[in-house]
Amino acid sequence: MKLTRTSIFLAATAMPMIRAVKPNNYVFFLPDGYGPASETFARDYANYVDESTIKLPVDNLAIGYVRTKSLDSLVTDSAAAATAYACGIKTNNRAIGVDGDNIPCGTVLEAAKLDGYLTGLVVTSRITHASPAGFAAHVADRDMESEIAEQIVGYSHPLGRVVDVMMGGGKCFFLPKSNTDSCRDDDLDLWSIAEDVYHWTMTSSRAAFDSASDSDAVDIPFAFIPASGHMAYEVDRDPQLEPSLTDMAITALDILHRKAKEQDTGFFLFIEASRIDHGGHAHDPIAHLYDILEYNRAMLAVKRWVDDNDDTVLLSAADHECGGLTLGVPDYAWYPSVLTHADHSAQYYAAIYKNMRSFNYSAAMMESTLVDRVFGGYGIYNVTLAEIAGLAITNTPAVFLGELLSSRAGINWSTLGHTAVDVTLFGHGLHTEKLVGNHDNTDVCHFMADQLGLDLGKATRRLQSDESFVASIRSAANAKKFLRPFQHEHEDDIIQAHHKH
Repeated sequence: MKLTRTSIFLAATAMPMIRAVKPNNYVFFLPDGYGPASETFARDYANYVDESTIKLPVDNLAIGYVRTKSLDSLVTDSAAAATAYACGIKTNNRAIGVDGDNIPCGTVLEAAKLDGYLTGLVVTSRITHASPAGFAAHVADRDMESEIAEQIVGYSHPLGRVVDVMMGGGKCFFLPKSNTDSCRDDDLDLWSIAEDVYHWTMTSSRAAFDSASDSDAVDIPFAFIPASGHMAYEVDRDPQLEPSLTDMAITALDILHRKAKEQDTGFFLFIEASRIDHGGHAHDPIAHLYDILEYNRAMLAVKRWVDDNDDTVLLSAADHECGGLTLGVPDYAWYPSVLTHADHSAQYYAAIYKNMRSFNYSAAMMESTLVDRVFGGYGIYNVTLAEIAGLAITNTPAVFLGELLSSRAGINWSTLGHTAVDVTLFGHGLHTEKLVGNHDNTDVCHFMADQLGLDLGKATRRLQSDESFVASIRSAANAKKFLRPFQHEHEDDIIQAHHKH
């Protein structure tokens, strides 16, 4: 059933006639971890399944390339990349919304809010994760997700509430530690505070989300947070519990557009196809593939929405490539057909395996069940005894399964982390042709700010005028520096172990 989704790529993607002279609304769509090879990977698979020579929807929207390095490394992480796109400055890896000296910088979303625009964050990760946080929060380290949650709802943000609509996972960071689903280490009930003090409509209900699709009935600020952690990989998603990224993107657009018209203003919306990256980190070609296909489906839907609203502009670029994905084996081939048999992600089948280990299976029963339900379910056939033994001893069964399937398909991964390659820039709408060429990621921020007439400096000055807020960030940064030598020592051990393996 999932394979028929590729039929969306048959749709026409011709540019509309542009009538507006100045953009009123901006959509920045970030496919986390989506490198050029990932685009080829998904296109080849879609062509194989449909037996055609179709393009992906994003292919006709490509306008240039983006350089991705951070302040302290040629290989960026998501936090530094999000800060570059949001603030237009370079910062160190792991830093959110601050410069290299850990001083807060105003983001394009915050500048839009200060100028009366409505704003939104729509992601499939935790809403407190690095990329969305980079647009609406300021902390020394991306792992400070409790503090990020507080800032996003307005509880501890110097500018007050700067977000009007948010959709994604991460409910655990809004719940007090007395709640069994909480990720916090304090008793702050941020969910209730958001509702009672900052007037958020907070919901985790799929039915409530469906009702929100009728934007006439929705009050802002509005938050839909259906998952305690990240939302599901697209290939694992239960539509009864979670909408697709496409559904969330269009619903957010409709809500913001309706409310912006009522208030005679515009909006800025950040969308992230977050879990493309997670599939890359896990070397899971199935998770990576289906989240890429969903990103393309969402981009097509947003592009069509922009066609109907010519004062809206769509820009899209990844923060970095992930996994060092390459395609091909010595016989000059790779085999998309190998990927057509899996029904779920490697993570899904690794969870089945973990659950099996708690049962008192005989050796023969364990082996046959593994071959059928775990390896076979994931599309790995002709399993060897060595591969079964390898699954039993690995500490990362999901990565083990992903690499087995990848090797059968002629897919190669060079790293469990990110790489430094340039990523593709996509655009649709007013003046995006001005971005043709190769750009630094900071250039994208300044282009969006200029197009909307935003003053990033104003937002920065407002943030920096709160001396206690600045001091708290720098204090946390100093604590982080104290830990850094020990972290690097540990990271070196991991790297050496990986090389030996």
